[in-house]
Amino acid sequence: MLRLTVHFQPTVRPEACPALVLNADYRPLSYYPLSLWSWQDAIKAVFLDRVNIVSHYDKTVRSPSFEMRLPSVVSLKTYIKPARHPAFTRFNVFLRDRFTCQYCGHHEDLTFDHVIPRSKGGLTTWENVVAACSACNLLKSDRLPNEARMWPAVAPFQPDIDDLRRAGRQFPPNYLHDSWMDYLYWDSVLEP
Repeated sequence: MLRLTVHFQPTVRPEACPALVLNADYRPLSYYPLSLWSWQDAIKAVFLDRVNIVSHYDKTVRSPSFEMRLPSVVSLKTYIKPARHPAFTRFNVFLRDRFTCQYCGHHEDLTFDHVIPRSKGGLTTWENVVAACSACNLLKSDRLPNEARMWPAVAPFQPDIDDLRRAGRQFPPNYLHDSWMDYLYWDSVLEP
């Protein structure tokens, strides 16, 4: 049995001065994981004329002949069309299912389960795989939901990018620089 520990987001250290990367329409390339580049990659992209600097940190990098404030937000000069359907990966299944076992609601020791077991002709597809804790996965074993009397809380489905973006908003990164706030979640519905 494969055991997997899910880490929601790698730790972003403020002193590392990461740059938020926006598409040419000023939306983040991704919300989860948040599209961040190291300050070195951001500066390289500036010199290669691939990005515009939108905002800066107060920190500066220097060489003998050059000085530059570190970018905190950059936007791509060329629009990258987002994929309509996300890749079918373990991480994206967990994100779609909100990092929650679909049988008992626990958040620990997640793996995934075939609702219709492969031994009974079930396929490894979005529509047949759900996040499950190891205990529920073992309990259900290779039985059908009716046989095991275990049904997923939410029927599995193929999400689109917006589905995963909405799910990702429930798991914000551990660090958000003030200069990023104007560019995050701007497409959220505002409350009156």
